[in-house]
Amino acid sequence: MTTDEHDYSLATARAAARAEDLDRWVSDFLASPGSDNADLAELLEQEGLVWGGPVQLPLDELHRLAGPEDAPTLVAVDEDEWRDSVYDMRDKVEEGWEPPPVVVVYEPPQLVLKDGNHRVESLRQAGETEAWAVVGFADDAARVAFLDEHAAAEPAG
Repeated sequence: MTTDEHDYSLATARAAARAEDLDRWVSDFLASPGSDNADLAELLEQEGLVWGGPVQLPLDELHRLAGPEDAPTLVAVDEDEWRDSVYDMRDKVEEGWEPPPVVVVYEPPQLVLKDGNHRVESLRQAGETEAWAVVGFADDAARVAFLDEHAAAEPAG
């Protein structure tokens, strides 16, 4: 996904993490035309989260906030809109597209998916079991403990 001459991808998220600038990557990505979620970016900035990752997380461990009306979510999305977007992304994933990392907040003991509901469902439908994620934490100690625990599962790259 390329927007405003900035590539919001796994590679750029990793680069931002190495530069200790993942918080800016998350805010910029959420405010970009591809995500269109500037309100969420502002809300997450106000929460003062400490960001970590990217890390691969099992899809089944992500608690979705939005989805089709028949799914266990907090916000129902129009079925036609949901289906068309998910099917389009699913086809791209099956053709080798790697979607940008999803945005997750760790609210112990849950991983709450804040942005990327369509991407997660498209990955699931394409037969994938994990998604790359950037994860927000209440403090640095929680971030370090979580990432230490999940580092062994993350492939090199």
